[in-house]
Amino acid sequence: MNRTSSLPALIERFFTERLMRQQHVSMHTVASYRDTFRLFLGFASQRRKRPPSELELGELDAPLISDFLDHQEAQRAASTRTRNLRLTAIRSFFRFVAFEEPAYSAHIARVLAIPSKRGDKKLIHFLNRLEIEALLDAPDRTTWLGRRDHTLLSLAIQTGLRLSELIGLDRDSISFGTGAHVSCVGKGRKERCTPLPRPLTVTLQRWLKEPPPHNAVALFPNVHGGRLSGDAVQYLLGKYVKVARARCASLRQKRVSPHVLRHTAAMELLQAGVDCSVIALWLGHESMETTQVYLHAHMALKEAALAKVPILKGRSKGRYRPPDRLLQFLHGL
Repeated sequence: MNRTSSLPALIERFFTERLMRQQHVSMHTVASYRDTFRLFLGFASQRRKRPPSELELGELDAPLISDFLDHQEAQRAASTRTRNLRLTAIRSFFRFVAFEEPAYSAHIARVLAIPSKRGDKKLIHFLNRLEIEALLDAPDRTTWLGRRDHTLLSLAIQTGLRLSELIGLDRDSISFGTGAHVSCVGKGRKERCTPLPRPLTVTLQRWLKEPPPHNAVALFPNVHGGRLSGDAVQYLLGKYVKVARARCASLRQKRVSPHVLRHTAAMELLQAGVDCSVIALWLGHESMETTQVYLHAHMALKEAALAKVPILKGRSKGRYRPPDRLLQFLHGL
């Protein structure tokens, strides 16, 4: 392998050319892939007894990658989701290498054949109407910070924007008049427009009339005029959830995150009878399968479907007994 096709050079080109220049992935994706390769190269260096910069592509084989993924789960308590995200980053790199180094096609095929791990799918959490009202009443709207936070929470709950999309909004991201909407850039650098209901439009109009600190362009700036960070939004949400719990007891049993507000928006749309395909477009989902989780979580829809099923009455025929010993073994598994 020559110098331009060495492992360090391939990794550098993968990040700078493939991810940033060609695919235009978000900085969140770059950071996630960067962390994966930091951990993986450190693990490979320990196993191969060589510095990361001296490793060769052939040494990063399927058994080593499988051991790395197992190590992540066993030693770093990584969840199944995190394990699969690490594998996704590694697969993406080897797909890139397949075009750069076709001589390694068999080696790459074995790496790409490593399967993702199936994990338990937990039901999503969301807020009901009483909990939404308690949370939106928590900010003190007599202060600038309280009005900012009330507007931010209202927008999050009624549009379902992701946290990164919320903090990335500018003042000119909001369009009023006929077809009022908010424009954002979501996953995969895809721009989408989300309609604004009339009450939220009024709230945003009032907010935009207030002079921003230091002529900030961000829709929700901090007191210094800079853009709010994700941690700052998580903190303020936690603060208001504590306040809301005093008047809404059911919130004491729930862990509320910015993504729970996104789920809440989806469940409100589903409750209103909006089709799942429209909800997928609304939330910017890549696949309809992602949106199906809201159907599983909506107990009222399940109960309504159950009520339409006629009750079957019949005589019990007793417990099934396999007629064969082998079948009995299989039945007992």
